[in-house]
Amino acid sequence: MSIAYWCILIAAVLPYVWVFVAKQSGERYNNRDPRGWQAKQTNPRSQRAHAAHLNGFESFPAFVAGVLMAQLAGVDVGTINLLAIAFVIARVLHGVFYLGNVQALRSLVWLVGFSSAIALIVMAALRIG
Repeated sequence: MSIAYWCILIAAVLPYVWVFVAKQSGERYNNRDPRGWQAKQTNPRSQRAHAAHLNGFESFPAFVAGVLMAQLAGVDVGTINLLAIAFVIARVLHGVFYLGNVQALRSLVWLVGFSSAIALIVMAALRIG
């Protein structure tokens, strides 16, 4: 498995790290009504962790598409791996900054992650086109 595929796996699991933090930061977790439980949380850390969880899912499709498109298009493996690693590091930092309520850095690393995914897609399109 290439490094980029490992990065896909990490990116797939990462949102669950943030939801675990959300559950640990709020009131006693109710597994019978998890969405209702989250809606009732007033702890800011729990709310931010849940937001990081959702944002992780939102960023995932473009990243996976970018990696797979770039590989299918024959983009250099080293370049794909570098951008995939950059994406994962950015997503980890995004979650950490979200939990820490550091808005400016959170936005900056979000942009790095998003740009990494878009770069993979653009490189694939340019290679094929």
